[in-house]
Amino acid sequence: MFAGIDYATDSSTRYKQLTSQMDALLTGETNRYANLSNASALLNLFFDRINWVGFYLVDHEELVLGPFQGLPACIRIPLGRGVCGTSAKSKESLIVPDVNAFPGHIACDAASQSEIVIPLIKDGNLIGVLDIDSPELNRFTEADRLGLENVVQALVKHI
Repeated sequence: MFAGIDYATDSSTRYKQLTSQMDALLTGETNRYANLSNASALLNLFFDRINWVGFYLVDHEELVLGPFQGLPACIRIPLGRGVCGTSAKSKESLIVPDVNAFPGHIACDAASQSEIVIPLIKDGNLIGVLDIDSPELNRFTEADRLGLENVVQALVKHI
């Protein structure tokens, strides 16, 4: 059990709990970086079997590293390049079961084997992406994508 999340329950229920916790954690704070920092910490505690979780934020035609949990990471990623840049450019979530099979994958951490990226869109504008990496192949599922898209909707209200 973590912060009121019962891991014995189904993933849909766990993600609903996480979404509620995210909203409660960020309510009342208006600083984007403080909220993204707490969001990355909460997500890091929520997930097992991951080695990196954090945000890249849009800055002109590239993504720039934002708050994260994990090893040092790539600082700038051009839109359309790598998993994060591809997700950002298309404004669509991506699940990559094997990052080594993804054309143009940018290896920030050689231990990463799979990845999920969710775009942060507010008022129709891309503001960044949530990126989560795992040292396991096939770590992320459609249930993770759906759950994280809901978590991100709660998050973007606060950034």
